Amino acid sequence: MACQSPEAARVVERRRREWADCTIRQVYRAAVAGARSALAKFFWAIRHLYCTSLMISVIIPALNERNGIVDTIIRAKAVLDGAQLTPYEIVVVDDGSNDGTGALAEEAGAKVVRHPHNIGYGRSLKDGIRAASFDTIVISDADGSYPMEAIPALIARFNQGFDMVVGARTGPNYRESMLKSPLRAVLKAIVEFTANREIPDINSGLRVFGRQVAISYFAHVSDLFSFTTSLTLAYMMNAKFVDYINIDYNERIGRSKVNLFRDSVRTLQYVLEACTYYNPLKIFVLLAMMCMTLALVSLIGGIVLQLVSAFVLGVGAILLSVLVIAMGLLAVLLKQIMNQRP
Repeated sequence: MACQSPEAARVVERRRREWADCTIRQVYRAAVAGARSALAKFFWAIRHLYCTSLMISVIIPALNERNGIVDTIIRAKAVLDGAQLTPYEIVVVDDGSNDGTGALAEEAGAKVVRHPHNIGYGRSLKDGIRAASFDTIVISDADGSYPMEAIPALIARFNQGFDMVVGARTGPNYRESMLKSPLRAVLKAIVEFTANREIPDINSGLRVFGRQVAISYFAHVSDLFSFTTSLTLAYMMNAKFVDYINIDYNERIGRSKVNLFRDSVRTLQYVLEACTYYNPLKIFVLLAMMCMTLALVSLIGGIVLQLVSAFVLGVGAILLSVLVIAMGLLAVLLKQIMNQRP
């Protein structure tokens, strides 16, 4: 056998190494592909261990609700257990009750947050949500008016990617007062104008949402009766996904704590504040349109009736509308500056 030259030997050695490297790469790729496939099959097989139902905190504010609190807790537990929505907790916020509501709630197995005196529906919900252990929040009332049986349907819709799902009240108990209906209609129209979408129920107290998202809006949400309305506006004005499911509204247990006129005025106040904060130009455009309408009527009246005062009023209203629009643009600029602040 003839001896190879040094150059030929180096070529042979290089080819041998290239062949070995190629073989190692092929084995490595096959091993990685096999491992990925095995891991995928493994995680699919055990998906039920980590894709269980959401961990839920049910928040129930209560003020002197000893006649309904225990039944409300029992119904909530039965529904959640029956639908296998576990683990869960029930948090009752005793808002300064003097009838033993908090003690009864503890005996029924709820976690109780106590206020030394009554401070408001919205503040109670805020404190309950902050005290919650889980991120998926369900809120309801302690008076038996909301059907706990609707919670699984709300949770199922929430799991489809919505940021908040609300139970829209229906039935004769929701329209029990001839005075409430027109007030609700007026507030509903104002809220829908502010949010620029249809809202079946502006202040339903049965809803599901995420804890962290809701807490981020607490600075602009009411501490009083208007909590649910202002929270709805906060979600909608920030382009969150909100959906509604019809629910039956039952007759409440005990006496209502709502003062119709006072709470309606406060709700209107928070709606206007929300519109001014989230979309200030909208409210200023509305005011400018009112000024322009006044200007048009005054100018026509001044020309037809030959009234100089009406004509002057019309010109003044036109100038006022321009000033209002300018203020609206300034409000938008201020909001943009505030949003840029850390």
